[in-house]
Amino acid sequence: MNLGSAWLLNSTNGEGGQSRLDTRLAPLGAMTPAGPLASRPGVLPGSADGREVVTGLAVSSDGAGMSTRVLPGRAVVQGAAAAGAYPVYLPEPASITFGDGDPGTQRVDLVVVRIYDDQQDASGKTGAFIEVVPGVPAAKPVAPPVPPASLPLAEVTVKAGASAGTGGIDWRGGAVRDRRQATVAAGGILPADWGQGFAGAYPGQYRDNGTGLQRWNGKEWQDLRPTWQSYTPTWGAEDGPKVALGNGSVSGRFLKDGPQVQFYASLTIGTTTNWGGGGRNGNWYLTLPFPPSLAMPGNFRARTGPDSGNYYFGGCYIYRNGSGSGKPIKYLDIGKGVARGWSCPDPTGKASSTWVDGDHPATPQPGSWYEVWGTYEVDV
Repeated sequence: MNLGSAWLLNSTNGEGGQSRLDTRLAPLGAMTPAGPLASRPGVLPGSADGREVVTGLAVSSDGAGMSTRVLPGRAVVQGAAAAGAYPVYLPEPASITFGDGDPGTQRVDLVVVRIYDDQQDASGKTGAFIEVVPGVPAAKPVAPPVPPASLPLAEVTVKAGASAGTGGIDWRGGAVRDRRQATVAAGGILPADWGQGFAGAYPGQYRDNGTGLQRWNGKEWQDLRPTWQSYTPTWGAEDGPKVALGNGSVSGRFLKDGPQVQFYASLTIGTTTNWGGGGRNGNWYLTLPFPPSLAMPGNFRARTGPDSGNYYFGGCYIYRNGSGSGKPIKYLDIGKGVARGWSCPDPTGKASSTWVDGDHPATPQPGSWYEVWGTYEVDV
């Protein structure tokens, strides 16, 4: 079934009249920008009951055999930047049918809204269509590339040997993978959808990432109401051979609010962890989620040693590797942020100039743990 389109045809009066290109490039009804002339392609969000983000142009998972339906909806499809954006709509469900499966291996087909515009692509036709782009059968198939001037709606896995006579596509078994993304009017807030890994178009643009609002600051999406997020720190030693985590564990969390970062990182020693010791390595560190803009102190705590271990409290040094007068830490990228220089008293309670590692303040045992935390500044 053809989709309805909202661009004008040329006037039959020779050179006169408003061209389709004029209409598409004019700012009337401008959508989310993706450049000076381009718009972000996508489906307009909304549902009848307000409970779902995007219901339009969904590829239904209640198909039968080799066929299913695409549900009604509205969208904008971006062609080449100089060709402008194409507004389209589907007023009623449209049936689509997939080719039979390969005898030996499965494939992934792509369902798209595709624009043909003879003025731009010399295709010999003009219109908007829903098409199935067949994938290539393989042991680990991937969806085919998105054709020019097309908006992906869904990927559909066609299992080997699928046909109407063998039960067809496994519609209710997860054969359909949604590929729709949303678009809104310029200045509108983009809702969370299939793809969140895109850069903003201008500083001051807003989007919803599913947990809160984010603002594009020209470099990154910044949470307006930041929340704690997880990261996996790297454990290392400044001197000697590399340490090996084995079945130990590391974990980390951070909250970034503009130029300020709060963080927490921990290390737990396992039965197969190789921490060196015996003077062979020293000066342990855990990496930070972002490199600090300047060095500052942090906090340290540990429970280590034999007989269930003892608690040790002290400090650490929040630092950017390779900055300042100190030598760069080997095995670690220059510019990486680290919480290093862990310090605490020795087991007698006296102050010590030795940094925490596999020898100080007590030899680790399986289950020994170390943690660092603090607040520091970053470049925005």
